[in-house]
Amino acid sequence: ATGDLTAVEGTDVYYVDVGAYDVPGYGSVYILDADRPAVVDTGLGTNVDVIVDALDEIGIDSLEYILATHVHLDHAGGAGYLADIYPEATVLIHDIGVRHLIDPSRLVEGTKAAVGEQWQYYDDPKPVPEDRIEGIEGGDEINLGDRTVDVIHAPGHAPHQVLFHDRADDVLFSGDAAGIRPDDSDRLVPTSPPVNFDLEGCLDDADTIAERDPDYLCFGHFGAVAFTPALMDEYVDVLSSWVDSVCEKRAELADDDAVIEHFVETAELIEPWGERKSRAEARLNTKGVLRYLDQQE
Repeated sequence: ATGDLTAVEGTDVYYVDVGAYDVPGYGSVYILDADRPAVVDTGLGTNVDVIVDALDEIGIDSLEYILATHVHLDHAGGAGYLADIYPEATVLIHDIGVRHLIDPSRLVEGTKAAVGEQWQYYDDPKPVPEDRIEGIEGGDEINLGDRTVDVIHAPGHAPHQVLFHDRADDVLFSGDAAGIRPDDSDRLVPTSPPVNFDLEGCLDDADTIAERDPDYLCFGHFGAVAFTPALMDEYVDVLSSWVDSVCEKRAELADDDAVIEHFVETAELIEPWGERKSRAEARLNTKGVLRYLDQQE
């Protein structure tokens, strides 16, 4: 439920449920209780008070870094709000994403076009002041005092996506690079939103995660799990099959709107998402694959 704080066993990492889309567990914001404390991702910009309460509960009153895996607003939408509350914190995001958090207008426009009626669950993002944000790229290291966090570029889901690997606790924060694993589900669900989804890139990113072989994988949604490389084998299969199914349906139906409606209408209802979110995800993911197929042609 919104506000629930969970410790990742044997580590200095916690995650809090920020209640995104009114779906329990969907928005996971991670807290690194390091010498220089940091959060990974920030949710939609709604319920930022929940993050503050979680930091208070852990005993953290000051943040060094606000780390965003990518600029999609379900991950970075709260960055400006948190930066306002913690004036000593620096926002770090991939170089490509910096300008979108300084001026979120194009990001908002693109998000509204992609998510449609789901926009009701978002807050307009607060711009991050230019002197409070820095660009990062793959190969960088972030010094949190008692630990170093590796930055790994993972551009398959979006060109501005990075993974963060906390080597001290061997915890890897995957953003959307490992798909989504809903609570109480024993399987991975693909995430292939427009406009930048790239299948080959996503498969490469899954290989990168498998090579890192962390103790824990911290999904951008629904929290952390003990990692096994078989998880990434599963995601490769799930994602490849999903793209194949959209490709086959496109060959069969008259137009792309019909393809989208087919997958919306036949969407498997995933708990705890319920019908509304399951269908919305199907719409978004189908649009992303169709756009990818266009680019392949």
